[in-house]
Amino acid sequence: MHKSTTYSLIHVFFLCLLTTAAMAQTRIAGTVTAAETKEPLAGISIAVKGKVIGTITDQKGNFSLTTNTPTPFTIAVSAVGFQAQELVITGSRSDITVSLKEQVTIGQEVVVSASRVEESVLKSPVSVERLDIRSFQATPSASFYDALQNIKGVDMATQSLTFKSVNVRGFGANGNTRVVQMLDGMDNQAPGLNFSVGNIAGVSELDLESVELLPGAASALYGPNAVNGLLLMTSKNPFQYQGLSAYVKGGVMNASNRSTATTPFYDAAFRYAKAFNNRLAFKVGVSYLSAKDWQATDYRDQSFSNNYNLQTGNRANNPGYDGINIYGDASANLYSNLFANGQPGTGANGSSQVLGLIATTQIPQAGNQTLPQLTGLTPQQLFNAIIPNLNISRTGYLENELVDYNVNNLKLNGALHYRLNENVEAIVQANWGTGTTVYTGADRYYIKGFKLGQYKLELKGSNFFVRAYTTQERSGDAYATGILGQGINEYWSGSAAKWFPTFFGTYTQTAFQGYAGALLQALSSGQNQAAAVAAAQGYAASQQTNWLNVARGTADQGRLMPGTAGFQQAFDAVSGKPIPGDAQGVGARFLDKTNLYHGEAMYNFNKVIDPKLVELIVGGNVRRYALNSEGTLFARDENGKEFTIDEYGAYAQASKTLADVLKLTGSLRYDKNQNFKAQISPRLSAVLTLAKVHNVRASFQRGFRIPTTQDQYIDLNTPSAHLIGGLPLFKQRYNFSGSPVYTLQSVQAFGAALQTGGAAALPQALALLRPAADPGYDPERVETYEVGYKGLLGNKLFIDAYYYYNRFLNLLGTQTVVQGVQPVSLTNPATALQLISASTRNVYFYPVNSSTQLKNAGWAIGLDYLLPGNYTVGANVASNYLIDRDKLPAGFVTQFNTPKYRYNLSIGNRNVAGSGFGFNVVWRAQDSFLWEASFANAEATARQQTIIPAYSTLDAQISKKIPGVKSILKVGGTNLLGKLYTQSWGNPSVGSMYYISLSFDQLMN
Repeated sequence: MHKSTTYSLIHVFFLCLLTTAAMAQTRIAGTVTAAETKEPLAGISIAVKGKVIGTITDQKGNFSLTTNTPTPFTIAVSAVGFQAQELVITGSRSDITVSLKEQVTIGQEVVVSASRVEESVLKSPVSVERLDIRSFQATPSASFYDALQNIKGVDMATQSLTFKSVNVRGFGANGNTRVVQMLDGMDNQAPGLNFSVGNIAGVSELDLESVELLPGAASALYGPNAVNGLLLMTSKNPFQYQGLSAYVKGGVMNASNRSTATTPFYDAAFRYAKAFNNRLAFKVGVSYLSAKDWQATDYRDQSFSNNYNLQTGNRANNPGYDGINIYGDASANLYSNLFANGQPGTGANGSSQVLGLIATTQIPQAGNQTLPQLTGLTPQQLFNAIIPNLNISRTGYLENELVDYNVNNLKLNGALHYRLNENVEAIVQANWGTGTTVYTGADRYYIKGFKLGQYKLELKGSNFFVRAYTTQERSGDAYATGILGQGINEYWSGSAAKWFPTFFGTYTQTAFQGYAGALLQALSSGQNQAAAVAAAQGYAASQQTNWLNVARGTADQGRLMPGTAGFQQAFDAVSGKPIPGDAQGVGARFLDKTNLYHGEAMYNFNKVIDPKLVELIVGGNVRRYALNSEGTLFARDENGKEFTIDEYGAYAQASKTLADVLKLTGSLRYDKNQNFKAQISPRLSAVLTLAKVHNVRASFQRGFRIPTTQDQYIDLNTPSAHLIGGLPLFKQRYNFSGSPVYTLQSVQAFGAALQTGGAAALPQALALLRPAADPGYDPERVETYEVGYKGLLGNKLFIDAYYYYNRFLNLLGTQTVVQGVQPVSLTNPATALQLISASTRNVYFYPVNSSTQLKNAGWAIGLDYLLPGNYTVGANVASNYLIDRDKLPAGFVTQFNTPKYRYNLSIGNRNVAGSGFGFNVVWRAQDSFLWEASFANAEATARQQTIIPAYSTLDAQISKKIPGVKSILKVGGTNLLGKLYTQSWGNPSVGSMYYISLSFDQLMN
């Protein structure tokens, strides 16, 4: 063939290709305006349905888009605050005009969390709540995260200004492991803790598009730990939300219980996003907050010792005082230490040197007679008359003496999005946060420089995603405040070596001399022996408080006082040493560098199978926890390495709509953790739609919770107890089979019997000891039955109501057992004495399954009504309660921490009469309730005294839109009534916040 002919054919071939490509491409362009004002709208999303391709309008409301999608296709024109429109495109057009109406109706939101597919909130098969950008702008709360407590049924546990835990449907907690919090598909938990640290490492309000909350179990689609709820946060896509936005917020915080009642706070954030040629987009963001924290100043006496309680006890009248927010006040029993140990400070020796002192000490003023000779009483009777059976606690430190209440939070966020084609978008995302906060667990933990980073790679289409991410936790300079207080006391005067021996010795000497003096005085005045003894005993009783104060003053000589160089030296030494410390002293530092690695994928068959026939999705995930506490928190294996934990799971869901009125959905998930048996989580639901506005739903689902990483592998010997994981390896490691362990309750009864009857009662007291049973250790499971109704009447009244019933199986709780340093043999009664002495016993605290099945139920109803002039009023009430609580075993700790009733009322208007002014007022109230958790004293909890008082609070804001500078000025306040309240035991009192903010958004309409 001739060369010129070849070139001609090639030319024609490529010309055909180009022509075909050009013919395949469709270009659309147009303008979007506001229906009411006819003004152009910026930042309106123009998206091709079923594809990832799309664009937004510019500052003049113009848009243009070129796509290879074959015609006809549909574009969706949407923006938050406007009614979405869909247009069918049959060919290239440049004259498209869209007029969007402001969306004033309610109940029209689209949610994705309930079924992992987009659906109307009205037709969701389970309860779901949604907040969007308008909700964040309108809330009077100081942050969007605080606004979550305005959702019906949500309880908040405020442990710090920067750390709040979201709780729903009971079983609330500080650091809730039963509610999963996700950000852009990433589990936001700190992997060494297994709960989210509030929003300290989450998302800035500027970059937040929506929040969806699923109250109740969600394990069928989301896997482990979504037992009581799922909080799903979605950030803004840089293709859809471009340009610059920023805000500055400042104000004051006020609480009468703080060291300085009124202090300023500052909050600022910045976000910038840019798209290039509709293929590449990026976003960056930064936010920073600085303030003085709320303070925990509850100094009520939770010891329940010496016949005192929360209302009557204090440091002045109760020598065994244990203040809730006072730390380092370790205690010991005066009577049992002197009687069982003999001379204070020595080990158990089977006889009492104090009794010997009473029996043999001669009194010169009485002709060198002994007290038994003078009184006719036995040494034991004299001992009982002189030495009271009292608990004695050390002088502790206030929380504000151990914690720096300067808090801050820095968040950095960034993402790069690249559209590989019109069907697939690649995402690289990084979220990193650091801050200072205080949270409550078994102790009050102070965390300075806590860091959490999340890094994600994702491929996403309209009907699938594949993602991999890692979460990297670094605990920073963190310490346990209670252990710190105890460590500072130990630093200058060891409890066993000096402080208690000094106290007991001083009291014994003072009381012995005082009793003898009173007896001699009575005898010298001519009283007979019986009357003199009675007078001496009366005198001893009247002087007991004075003698105790003398003993405390002597033992406290040289006590380290806050603000002194000696105190700071001890503070630095204890807070800088890892828990539990070493031979040189107590350590309070908390170390955790645990990482989480997670891979996940999901596919929706809607492009393969007609969704009208059935909508089918499948998915699965793998996960690894790599524990790393540098040997301070987690156990090591036989090779000296800390453990890893592997999990995997898979799920499928099918849904079918019958006659356009009944939607049936079934889900099934399989999960396996390497340390536990496999879990099967089904969900079945039905939604019946009547007259297009009434939606009745019913569902059954099962959820489960894997024990936390700490519950599995913790190996931490604290001053009060040795915390160990619940896995069998720990019972083997600490020889539970060879050296028996006994229940704490039976050891307490054993000790009490010895205190009452002395050594002679030992044989009978042995019968009170009970070996600890092993109730098992499996994942916690819950079965949830729910019915609900959602309706939108006349586009004015939105009604959402539900009732649920839960049945908990294998509820995870805790058990405390006591083991002798040497094996205890009940055939050798003397060996049992070691169970009542801190120096000769081991106390273990570990998780177990409850043998008791718990059942709880609840209901909620919410009403939102649209008034003329676009005023909205809302009201909701929620109730959660245990069933047959009075039938639970005595002493059973449910940790069902929620008020029975909770109420919200609100009224607002985003744009009053088109003036640009808006306002919102929210009133919240809740009942009092019992709080049960490890931070609360067990005795106080058992007596149901750990009550969180009822409270109500009023929040309000006024805003003004300033279109000329695309900004909103907002002035608001929270807790305007000014009454302090707490939301969980031992946590700080929340006061009032007053703020003013200016927000700029380049895309604001």
